[in-house]
Amino acid sequence: MHTPSANEAHLPASVPTWTVGDITVHRIDEVLLPPATGTWLLPDATTDVVSQQAWLRPDFADHEGVLHLDSHGFAFETGGLRVLVDTGIGNGKTRANPAWHNLRTGYLEHLAAAGFPPDSVDLVILTHLHTDHVGWNTVEVNGEWVPTFPHARYVTSRTERDFWAGYDMDEPRQDMFNDSVIPVEEAGLLDLVDVPPEGTDIAPGLRLLPTPGHTPGHIAVQLTGRGETALITGDCIHHPVQFAHPAIGSCVDIDPAQSEESRRELLSSLADTGTLLLGTHFPPPTAGRVITHGDAYRLLPVPAARPCDLTG
Repeated sequence: MHTPSANEAHLPASVPTWTVGDITVHRIDEVLLPPATGTWLLPDATTDVVSQQAWLRPDFADHEGVLHLDSHGFAFETGGLRVLVDTGIGNGKTRANPAWHNLRTGYLEHLAAAGFPPDSVDLVILTHLHTDHVGWNTVEVNGEWVPTFPHARYVTSRTERDFWAGYDMDEPRQDMFNDSVIPVEEAGLLDLVDVPPEGTDIAPGLRLLPTPGHTPGHIAVQLTGRGETALITGDCIHHPVQFAHPAIGSCVDIDPAQSEESRRELLSSLADTGTLLLGTHFPPPTAGRVITHGDAYRLLPVPAARPCDLTG
């Protein structure tokens, strides 16, 4: 009888994917976040508020009104580039949040199973420089943190990096920069991009859109293939409950008013357009179309396909 290794035990049955024209987007799973995350992260999303939106159940919330949240990245190929958007929490890192501390997940195995081993990644896009979006930027080798994707350019907005450069960080955030951001900079792999209000193309079919507020330089990622479009949210939208209540913000938004404005503008621009929205913290089914719902919006889920069978 075969006993699964630690890495095998982390492997999903398959890698969830969505098709956007000629682009296949893979969800690279890291970890389900504990139920207490929603109460902390989105304090105004009370169980009463959540329970009023029947469409959130059972996928995005339970029947008691407790939110479901997830941590994952997205990988795809476009314009001849192999791209990863956000790198999650990471393994073996000292973190103040117990749910993020010293993880041992199969993230890199999931990435390789999707056909993206670390050496093959050309571009890593960081929607912003928060702990749970940069963790797999680096791995520990001989006691030092080194870039996980040695042949990739890591990209974030110049506004984002400049903000944190002048920020009075507490020790946990400084530790995160020391182990997950600065080694990439010291390796000469971090590229800072100016992102104007209309957005900027960084490769064919790949566009960065400014969605400030959660952090000053936060970006969303738009990809287009053969006339079809998808958008990866980052933390402009943490959870589908914010479709129904765009005023609900995160407890860690740097500028809550601007965050709400960015969220409203984004939802308005996507509503009823057929654009596939992929939520960076949305639990399965993770993706869907934004549709008008009363005086706000809701997410019409688009389930993932599962062509990458890992069990055969």
